[in-house]
This record gives sequence, C-alpha cells and structure tokens, in this order.
Amino acid sequence: MELSDLQPGDTVYAASHIYNDGSIPGIGADALMAAPGTRGVIIETGHLEDTPQRSVYLVRFEDTALNLGPPTGCWPEELSVSRK
Repeated sequence: MELSDLQPGDTVYAASHIYNDGSIPGIGADALMAAPGTRGVIIETGHLEDTPQRSVYLVRFEDTALNLGPPTGCWPEELSVSRK
C-alpha cells in the first residue's frame, strides 16, 4: 500500500522526528510532535496553495498514553505506511 492510497481514518507512522513548525497553537515552537515509529491517524489530506502539486497530510499522533495529539501537518516523506 502506498501513502497516496490512504484516506482519512487510516493509520500511518512517523518516518522521522516531526517537530512543531510554530503553526500549532498552544505548543512551543520546535516541540517534538512524533518520534520515528509513532502511530498516527490521517485526519485530512490536501495541498498548499503555493505548492498544489505536493500533498500534505493532517495527522494526529498518539502519545505514550495512546491519546491522540493535536492535528499536525506532515509532508509525505515524514510518514510511512508501516512501522519501521
């Protein structure tokens, strides 16, 4: 299965460290949102207006207590369909 085949509600995993770029309110800039292997669920997929050819995924990652965190925008290269 490819990342591009996934829909909202499907499970993904962080392929790299994912940090807040400052766009998530209430969380410090550069805060770690997900370590490699962290499970998440796709909330939405889309494109940014200035890069319509590139997909962006809105993902909520689990914390250590298995609670879903805030929606986090991720590029395809930051995600994987399997835990590695």
